[in-house]
Amino acid sequence: MAHADDPALEAAGRFLNSFKRPAHLLVALSGGSDSTGLLVALATLCATGRHPGITLSACTIDHGLRPGSAEEAAWAGALCARHDVRHVARRWEGEKPHSGLQAAARAARYDLLAAAAAEVRADAILAAHTRDDQGETVAMRAARSAGGIGLSGMADAVLLNGAVWLLRPFLAVDRAAIRAFLAARGEGWRDDPSNDNPNFERVRIRARGISADPSGADRALLSRRAAAFLAENAGARGAGFALEPSAVGSLLVDAAAWRGLLLLAATAGGRVHVLETASAERLRDFLSSGTLSRLTAGRVVFDRRRDGLFLYRECRGIETLRLPAGADAAWDRRYHVANRSGRPFTVSAAGSGGGRGEGARLGGPVLRASRAAPRLEFEDGGRVPADLAPMEPLIAPYARFLPRFDLPLADVLAGLVGRAPFSSPPNE
Repeated sequence: MAHADDPALEAAGRFLNSFKRPAHLLVALSGGSDSTGLLVALATLCATGRHPGITLSACTIDHGLRPGSAEEAAWAGALCARHDVRHVARRWEGEKPHSGLQAAARAARYDLLAAAAAEVRADAILAAHTRDDQGETVAMRAARSAGGIGLSGMADAVLLNGAVWLLRPFLAVDRAAIRAFLAARGEGWRDDPSNDNPNFERVRIRARGISADPSGADRALLSRRAAAFLAENAGARGAGFALEPSAVGSLLVDAAAWRGLLLLAATAGGRVHVLETASAERLRDFLSSGTLSRLTAGRVVFDRRRDGLFLYRECRGIETLRLPAGADAAWDRRYHVANRSGRPFTVSAAGSGGGRGEGARLGGPVLRASRAAPRLEFEDGGRVPADLAPMEPLIAPYARFLPRFDLPLADVLAGLVGRAPFSSPPNE
């Protein structure tokens, strides 16, 4: 048996004790040592009866990428049965990409886990990332980063698709300690051959033995300061945003203010990522010049005037969305639109057909911003009533993955676009 001071059991115990209300937790179980250790540690502690408000389920994702993957999912199911934990398996169906396979598999895995969590009504998904994974993540990001943003590594909690929190109870635990815990209990695991494939960046990082400081304190502080800057200086202006004239100078000397601007621009442009280094430097030069003019970068127009800096989506490259009756989808990564009308309609940019349209009463940056606002029309040209087409603004940088340390910043952005704040992790 494992000792009471076993690192895996201690981490699992601290995690369970962090819940102040009942919760149903879905363990992402691959069958590897880390996820097996997480499941066994949690099940062991729940079996003691000291955590009556916690129930466990597990989900295994079969990516269908190699022979034997279905058998591995069955092995995971048998493990769960031994520990009296409900198990579900989901398979990644469809054609697999020839390039970017790991990234595509990761995205599919999280989508399938989020869907499974909704089906079993889980309050959170648990992933078994370890201290080893954290060091590798920081090293990979350090190799790719030019500005130092994001070098804190993985957050202990991430909101997936704006719907369910993924929590990481083992981020401070070494893989060797988890394997020792399993060995002490006579439990085995299934090794993934891809963990030794040098074609994957993480495997190469692991082979070099690179590690880095995984603390997220700096990232969290930067997020809070960026949130405070936007809350004090930014506001919605029609379909765009504006910064007070007095705040523009701060952008050039304050890293948090600059971070806030980049996230605000990504939101305005419907971009998952902030501006690339070259575009960001071009923007910085434009602002430094003091010129009252316009610059376009990353699908966003930066319109500098005496009364402030305006940001709005440029009216170019905006695709028209045809939405069947009863369907819902994202448009331009800026809005989620649902069709409750009973017949199909299209969503397009208001200014895509030329002319001034409903923006005739507007002027300046507000008029230009209105041209990229959504226009909903039936196929006969009639306008769609608002009550038949509910729309929710999206914050593209955080629509799929929102790390806990960026939650304050995401909530300020939510207020600016006019949507509800994001949920907090269930163990807060």
